[in-house]
Amino acid sequence: MFRVRVNKIESIRDLDGNLGKRIELVEERQIPRFVVKPQTEEAKVVQDVFQALQQQLPIFPARTEFSIPKIILFLTEQEYESLSIEFDVNQIYEITLENQSIKFRKTA
Repeated sequence: MFRVRVNKIESIRDLDGNLGKRIELVEERQIPRFVVKPQTEEAKVVQDVFQALQQQLPIFPARTEFSIPKIILFLTEQEYESLSIEFDVNQIYEITLENQSIKFRKTA
């Protein structure tokens, strides 16, 4: 089992001109945080200021997740409806691969 996030959904046409969707799923993984203990008081102040900036300003993201492209689905509208999953961008799914099948489970 692994977790994926819907990264992008695009409208496409297949070779026959039928409308469909291109759904890009990226793998979600936690990156372990490394705690660096500053040696000097000045370095500790700088570290504290940077951590405060990461929390307050979106231009300094404190990102602990890393995404890797995992699955790209090309589905006609009929195939998409048959799948019975409403994909939304940034929605996370748990994927299970077993017995020659792929199972999607939406996380809360």
